[in-house]
Parts: sequence; structure tokens; C-alpha cells
Amino acid sequence: MFPVRRTATALACAAALVAAAPAHAEVRELGVSAEAPLVDLSCPTDCQAIGRVSGYPVQIGGLKNPFLVTEPGTVVAFTIKLGKPDAEQNTFFSNLFGGQSQARLAILKPARTKRRHRLLAQSEVFNLQNYFGSTPTFALDKPIKVDKRSVVAITVPTWVPAFAVNQPNDVAWRFSRENCDDAQEPAAQQSLKSLRTYACFKRTARPVYSVTFIPEPKPTSEAQAEDGNGDTQTRGTSSHADSRTGGVRP
Repeated sequence: MFPVRRTATALACAAALVAAAPAHAEVRELGVSAEAPLVDLSCPTDCQAIGRVSGYPVQIGGLKNPFLVTEPGTVVAFTIKLGKPDAEQNTFFSNLFGGQSQARLAILKPARTKRRHRLLAQSEVFNLQNYFGSTPTFALDKPIKVDKRSVVAITVPTWVPAFAVNQPNDVAWRFSRENCDDAQEPAAQQSLKSLRTYACFKRTARPVYSVTFIPEPKPTSEAQAEDGNGDTQTRGTSSHADSRTGGVRP
């Protein structure tokens, strides 16, 4: 199977998105942990890439279903670790898959049967050619709202050297080809609302990326009742302005 240094601009954009989140929002990085880091890649030694496919890791050591969203929230950025193919390898992959390296995020909703997944949303396409040999973080132009039980996959319209091989047997990924052993089959799922079967499952390899996710904040109290005009009812309470601060105390 043929399977980025973080730029200052991307980090600034991602930081701005995170700063805009509610004060107590817990920002999470899906697909990575202290026990499951972004591992070294196969390029340029034993260089493999993935091309024209959508997929996601289903296990990274003890981290199972690492890209399954367990509560509603927003995807704001992603980080991808890119190998550095040499000139000959670069030319080979570009000719084979038809263009420069690209990737995008895909929000999938698994169906109940036959491992089918519906494409609910996707990010813009990111050109990766200039970032080989690094681990860049890209902020999404439009953050994507996601529901519980969604999966955040990576879609590769052309090819990307973000692939780790010779991993332990407890590392595996699932992807969208019909013929699991045909690395050139066009299988990137990019039509919104489309259904595609993700029947292919391979161990000891995975695409290497992570996703920045902000869960929806949880209310800590019930809202006060409103009258017919949409105004909060005070039910006879009174308040007093503090002339020193401009605030109001009960």
C-alpha cells in the first residue's frame, strides 16, 4: 500500500480559534496521546504513501477508535506528519496519482450495516508539497461542527507521504477501497452525503495525523424563565447599581 514542522501562520490561526472558544472549553487532540505519539514515517527509507483514498486509524496501541467523536463539538485544525521523499520518489508518486500532494479532513457518519460511511462534511483541500519533512498544523478556514459518533477521517485526493509502516500489530487503519490490495484504485470519498463502504482493514500501518477538537460547553445551571417578550422575569426581585464599578448587586 502506497501511503508537518508547524508554521507560524498556522499556529497563530489555530491559537485564535482556540482563544475564541468558551473560557472553560476543553481543547482535545484526537488521534494522539503520550502513549500514542505521531510516529516516524516510512519516507524516504522504504518510502510508502497513500493516494486517492479516504481512511482513518481504528487502533493505535492501547488507543482504540482514536478519531471517533464521543460528544458534540467543533473541529478547528489538524496536524499531519509528512515524510520527505527524495526527488525520484516524489516524481514517481506525482506521476502515479496525478499531481502534487494534497489532503483534507472528512467527517463521516458510520452506518449500521456493511461498514458504510456517509460523508457529512469536509474541509478545504490543503496543498502539502512545501511541507515535506515536517509536521505542520493547519487551521480550517471554516471550523466544522460535528455530532457524537462521527469519525474524523483523512481524505487524500492525490497522494500524501504521511504513512507509517512496520508498526506493531496493535496498530490498524480502515479505508475506502473496494479492492483492498489495489493501491491505485480511485477511492477518495468527496461527494457530500454520499455513502461508501470502508471494508478494507490493515494492521501494522496507519496514516499519521491528529485533529484539534473543541467539545461543546456543558451548561452549569438552568436558564431563567422568560416572559412573552423574551425578557428574563425577575419575579419581584430588586437590584442595586454599584456607582463605583458600574455593576449590579442583588
